[in-house]
Amino acid sequence: MNTSRRITNHAAFRLLTAILFAAVFPACGDDSGGPATGTVPGAGDVPRSGNIGLALVADNLNSPVALIEPSDGSGRLFILEQAGLIRILLPDGTLQPQPFLDLRDRLIQVPASSLGERGLLGLAFHPNFAFNRRFFVYYSAPLRLGGPLGFDHTSHISEFLVQPLNANLADPASELILLQVDQPQSNHNAGTLVFGPDGFLYISLGDGGGANDAGPGHVDDWYPVNEGGNGQDVAQALLGSILRIDIDGGIPGLFAYGIPPNNPFVTRPDLGLPEIFAYGFRNPYRISFDMGGTNQLFAGDAGQLLREEVDIVVRGGNYGWKVKEGTLCFSTTDPETPLASCPTVDPLGAPLIDPIIEFVNSNQAGGLGNAVIGGHVYRGSALPELVGLYVFGSLSSTGLGPDGQIFLATPVPEGPWSFVEPVITTSPDGRLGRFILGFGQDLDGEIYVLTAGGATGEVFKIVPSAF
Repeated sequence: MNTSRRITNHAAFRLLTAILFAAVFPACGDDSGGPATGTVPGAGDVPRSGNIGLALVADNLNSPVALIEPSDGSGRLFILEQAGLIRILLPDGTLQPQPFLDLRDRLIQVPASSLGERGLLGLAFHPNFAFNRRFFVYYSAPLRLGGPLGFDHTSHISEFLVQPLNANLADPASELILLQVDQPQSNHNAGTLVFGPDGFLYISLGDGGGANDAGPGHVDDWYPVNEGGNGQDVAQALLGSILRIDIDGGIPGLFAYGIPPNNPFVTRPDLGLPEIFAYGFRNPYRISFDMGGTNQLFAGDAGQLLREEVDIVVRGGNYGWKVKEGTLCFSTTDPETPLASCPTVDPLGAPLIDPIIEFVNSNQAGGLGNAVIGGHVYRGSALPELVGLYVFGSLSSTGLGPDGQIFLATPVPEGPWSFVEPVITTSPDGRLGRFILGFGQDLDGEIYVLTAGGATGEVFKIVPSAF
């Protein structure tokens, strides 16, 4: 079933939102420029505080991007390699030689070194996986037959089954494609799949790639100052959004999935696509639910040239891109110079929600890091001092070399969260010395760091300090 959503005939919607925009924001005059540059952390503004250790748990991997433990009591950890393999780390610490699933022949056919932000990106196990053997993957396939001319590829969200007589092998012939999303460019594919505490499947999608959320494949929206774009469109494109679907609510032969009844646009189908849960994102590559507390949903959304951000995602929330980049008013005319002002709400009445964590991108002088990597709230027992802290990171301090950063953020009732960069006591210089590709969390709440930049890809577990 082709469930790709590319809706183009919404001229009435565009006219309505343009009229609303002119009425509500006649001079684009609501001051939402946010803190002045320099008041948001950059290099030198984030303390090196606290100590953690890293214990190697797996190596000889090819760009590991995700780690998940299913709730089946097996204690196995499943590791995604971006080039198309799912590997199993057994409870005794050995890496299963045979892949759980090999999707290399279904990925877009480019050299592994050219995948960039494409590839095998997401994995989620059904909440009842122990009984029904169902799991779900997100991968970058060749552009589907009939896909828009000139587009780069098609993202697949697919269901597979585990073989009935071997729990360590999936059945590659069992694939059911639930959703196809055509991608204009090769980057900004986001890629997380995660089940929420409500039992629904959440899917993070980037804005389609390129710079400025503009160009072919980037549709009109309500904010003409920045030339439209997928991030602020909810009527024509799923891109730039976090989706929520009911994988148990489909109708065989008709619909591959159902729509949760309280998704924001279920009762407003003329204004938005029913799968959308929240929108206004650039590239929310990694999202996660807190295992404890109120099960908040966190998203690390990569910025362009100015800011990196982490958001707490709520139903119907608009997170600003590309009206804003972080708390700054974004300009497509001059992306390195924020506008003095911009709207604070969209025409549907949704406020543009500011991030809980924001830092200056290393593209700027004095910037802290490049490409935020969303992580997890620590709920383990090995490091009690970290319980309740959000562990996240950056790809690299500069984006040019293997110097990924781990950060620990402390929640506050309102306003921006403070964060520190701990010293890694198991490293001679206290730093990671590798790119961070992702974080993982096991069912005990312990957190893992997935890296590249050495001879192979590696997975480390965050452990108590060696000193």
